[in-house]
Amino acid sequence: MIFKDYTVTKKVYHVVSLADLDNVLRNGLKYDDKKTFKTKYNGFHQCFDEIKGTSVPEWVVRSRAIFASMNFQKDHKWHSHTALIGITIDEAKCWVCNENIANLLYEPFILQNTCGFDEAKEFMKKFSGRIVEDYWKSSLSFSENQNCRKDKEVGYDAEVLVMHHIPPENIECIYVISDHRILSCTEWKEAFASGRLCYENC
Repeated sequence: MIFKDYTVTKKVYHVVSLADLDNVLRNGLKYDDKKTFKTKYNGFHQCFDEIKGTSVPEWVVRSRAIFASMNFQKDHKWHSHTALIGITIDEAKCWVCNENIANLLYEPFILQNTCGFDEAKEFMKKFSGRIVEDYWKSSLSFSENQNCRKDKEVGYDAEVLVMHHIPPENIECIYVISDHRILSCTEWKEAFASGRLCYENC
């Protein structure tokens, strides 16, 4: 893992576009404050909320969550032009789910109304209900996860649904990621000041 365990750091991690970073650092993090909020996941989260079942508390609403990770594998594939931030959370207002299950639905959900992808629509009709049910059945509260550590099980890619606003003082910018490098904020500032980024490894 890249970071020490949550029991040591008391942080979970969130990735933001560089276009959103200034607003996040100044005003904090909200579930709907990203430029891609309405385009990238339009309707996707709602299909999980619609058939959540009674075993998950009413306050857990995927379409109103900030998504965070407990940690990352050392070979994690990062998206360019993003920043990795560490956030301090209210554990009582967080829920843990298996992102691997949710990811099964993203492509068919997005492609089901795309020309030439009728099979995606059929997939949604046949399997979406069962996949969403499995997603919620394997979920648990953040505090319960700290006891049984599902996030450490093979195949369980824990996503933390943070159900509260994160104020600026609870946010730390850890890395900024470009096409060519991953540097800490201090390293980026030093590189800008020295000018050593110019054509280096490009």
